[in-house]
Amino acid sequence: MSRVAKKPISLPKGVELKVDANGITVKGAKGTLSTHALPGASVVVDNGVATVQVAEGADDKFGGTLRALLANMVKGVSDGYERKLELVGVGYRASMSGKALNLSLGFSHPVVFNAPEGISLETPTQTEILVKGSDKQLVGEVAAKIRGYRPPEPYKGKGVRYSGEKITLKEAKKA
Repeated sequence: MSRVAKKPISLPKGVELKVDANGITVKGAKGTLSTHALPGASVVVDNGVATVQVAEGADDKFGGTLRALLANMVKGVSDGYERKLELVGVGYRASMSGKALNLSLGFSHPVVFNAPEGISLETPTQTEILVKGSDKQLVGEVAAKIRGYRPPEPYKGKGVRYSGEKITLKEAKKA
């Protein structure tokens, strides 16, 4: 069995992990997440600790995957995930109008992004966007979609970037 699959997952107070024929469901303060069961891997819960067990003779590659998915789901429903984006460039602005995110990214038109279910968007300043949610994959997907409207360009570094992202700038042409 893989090293990742051997690690137990401790369930914080208020988090329920339920295994049934349809799949695995994790319920907590921030919401409910579910995934389907992977072949050859099963989950056992006792005394607030979940462990992944791989069946004898089964392919053990799914054990680590299932354990990682469950750990992400437990963290998501208890603490949640957050991704911060920064807008760099003259006139690049972000604002919220209801549940829609309005982006001014140097185009001739404003870009309007509607957040999917389970995701909340915030704009603490005009050049920062916070993407929050309980599903790690969905938070990353939404952040990547917003970044995709105007990725950082390599000459001046203007665009939408992840917080802390390093952009390697190219040298401009010399005359």
